[in-house]
Amino acid sequence: MAPATYTVNCSILFTDLPPLSRPAAAKEAGFEAVEFWWPFTSPVPPDADVDAFIRAVRDAGVQLSGLNFAAGDMAAGDRGLASIPAANNAFRDNVHIAVGIGEALGTRAFNALYGNRLPGVTTTMQDDVAVENLAFAAQAAQRIGATVLVEPVSGVPQYPIKTFADAVAVIDRVRDAAGRVNLRVLADLYHLYVNGDDVAGALRSHTHRVGHVQIADAPGRGEPGSGDISLGDYLATLLDHGYSGYIGLEYKPSRANTFDWLSPAERGHGGVNITSLPTPAGTRNQ
Repeated sequence: MAPATYTVNCSILFTDLPPLSRPAAAKEAGFEAVEFWWPFTSPVPPDADVDAFIRAVRDAGVQLSGLNFAAGDMAAGDRGLASIPAANNAFRDNVHIAVGIGEALGTRAFNALYGNRLPGVTTTMQDDVAVENLAFAAQAAQRIGATVLVEPVSGVPQYPIKTFADAVAVIDRVRDAAGRVNLRVLADLYHLYVNGDDVAGALRSHTHRVGHVQIADAPGRGEPGSGDISLGDYLATLLDHGYSGYIGLEYKPSRANTFDWLSPAERGHGGVNITSLPTPAGTRNQ
């Protein structure tokens, strides 16, 4: 079985550079894989912009390991379109474009952020819309052998998927309603920890439900070792239970040499070395 491999989220790292320059910067830093939130300002960008993005990833010589579907105006607090009735057409049009990018670049994981609860719209209506849209996305992704991810998120009270169990419940509902089985949990260890989930228990019991992993430390969402999360223990649980996918570095850099906690070998295809992860800040003097 192939070892788990780090991938750099170029929507939160290398933000001093234009988006199309970030894949090359990741390659220069020693990484072989990158992931992005939706890298365009519109769910349906011009063909020329899509072509430029594909070209930038190819020219950098990195693998696009994951891509978010369009999530609305993230800076304004939006967190996805899947459950938003008024965004139905935009979501589905965006799915086709994202899967087309994935087909061109060999991407096999797409994150479908669920969407915030809306005033004046019943939760039943939103959840029904989400099931239909996630089933639609899963069918489109299946065409290229890809997986759709459902992510628990912290920091946005209106976002209803907060725990590992919340995500599993959505995935199971899509499976039961539409027969789609290519959905998994995006286990962002930072979000799960901040939301007070039983992270270790969920990972230990349900590794088979995990389609992708992302890490950051808390508080602060900084580099591993900058906070109190025992990321090494959580990742060891995943690896011990058979996880061999990508581990996304989705954190806010707090220093110029933000990757100094990783050896050059670990940034490429050398695999994740749990013992090299920094000790949580809160335990160093104990």
